[in-house]
Amino acid sequence: MARKRRFTTFSLSFLDIMSCGFGAVALIFLIIKHDVDNHTKGENQELMSEVSLLEEDIQDGEEGMVRARNTLSALDQRLADADGLATRISKEIETARAKRAELMDNQADDSVAALEQKVRNLRAEKDQLEKQDQDRGNDVRQFIGQGNRQYLTGMKFGGSHILILLDSSASMLDERIVNIIRRRNMTDSAKRTAAKWQRAMSTVDWLSAQLPTKSRYQIYTFNTGVTSVLKGTENTWLNVSDGAQLEQGILNMRKTIPENGTSLERVFQSVSLLSPRPDNIYLITDGLPTQGMSKPRNNTVSGPERVKLFNKAVELLPDGIPVNVILAPMEGDPMAAAAFWQLAQVTRGSFISPSKDWP
Repeated sequence: MARKRRFTTFSLSFLDIMSCGFGAVALIFLIIKHDVDNHTKGENQELMSEVSLLEEDIQDGEEGMVRARNTLSALDQRLADADGLATRISKEIETARAKRAELMDNQADDSVAALEQKVRNLRAEKDQLEKQDQDRGNDVRQFIGQGNRQYLTGMKFGGSHILILLDSSASMLDERIVNIIRRRNMTDSAKRTAAKWQRAMSTVDWLSAQLPTKSRYQIYTFNTGVTSVLKGTENTWLNVSDGAQLEQGILNMRKTIPENGTSLERVFQSVSLLSPRPDNIYLITDGLPTQGMSKPRNNTVSGPERVKLFNKAVELLPDGIPVNVILAPMEGDPMAAAAFWQLAQVTRGSFISPSKDWP
């Protein structure tokens, strides 16, 4: 019979202790491993979030890089275009400079000569104007018009014997026929103050202030007859240097009353009676003549008849005398401007129709 193993207290306790120790170790290992796994999972989630953000940043950076490359390509293209344009402009500038240099070389001598001649001409003109200014009648008397408008466009001044002819017929009272008829029945004082007549007398006043001091003059008023503003001096030349006499003539003229018709024949005939003959005539009028040497049979004169009277009067005018016409406005005389303009052209004079505020 087998021998039974003897049971001891020491042996049982030792095994229990060893079992408990291994169990404790296993429990500790499980507890530690579980905590490590939880901590690792938390850290992995944070790292994955950072990775996602970094990936998004990388993607944005790549897109920005693509845009930058596209912009850079566009800038490169524009720069290339600008370089090409600059090259073309540079070539055009060089071509233009070459042409300019060629033109300057070809025209340098001619340009210098032309400029020198222009300077000489301007100096000669300046000297002539200074000489004329010294000889102006303003040394004898002055006339200041409205707004100090001392000019007369196109009118030719000068000469040693100057004749001024002022139309003093009734038509010089106004521009309109109905007003002429009305003013013709007014007092002499009202006739003298008529605006149109005042402008005509101011024109003569202005002309007298422009006469060269060394020249001689005569001033006639005419309607159906011819009268000097200084009665008794008809057919005689007067000296511009005698300022008192010239001033008296202007004062006498301003006392004249416009009346009667107009006879150019008589006034042009009186031109031939002056000796020597004038070398410049200034005619202030407003229309074609209404009669010849004698009074017409009818009370009215047609336009064609007035043209005939004008042509007949021109035949009495001596040749070679410039006639400068200052034509005032007048209703119902459309052929006057053409006739007097032709007279001025044929005689190499001048023709103007001044504005209402002149002189």
